[in-house]
Amino acid sequence: MSVSWPGADEDARAAASAAAQYAELLGHTTGEPLQVGNEFAEIVVRRVETRNGTRLLVESPRSGQWVSLCPLELEALTWQSTATFSAMIGKPFDPLVAEDGGAG
Repeated sequence: MSVSWPGADEDARAAASAAAQYAELLGHTTGEPLQVGNEFAEIVVRRVETRNGTRLLVESPRSGQWVSLCPLELEALTWQSTATFSAMIGKPFDPLVAEDGGAG
């Protein structure tokens, strides 16, 4: 029995694209991964080399979520207040800013 929903094909294509991008990034890892965790979360950070320079690949093994961040995106984290991080933790899978540019 298969389950389908409106947009299932688009979701499958997006998932395949993300998996390919993740595999490509993993293939360009330099150095050893850094694993950090506590009772609430665990992450693995890898340095990866891309055609546009070095990025950090940050992955949550528990959820399977990952993000690749450039140096400017990482620096932007230092510009944030603790309230920003609290808002992110309060709604972990919701964007802070909606895709159309409005508040999330």
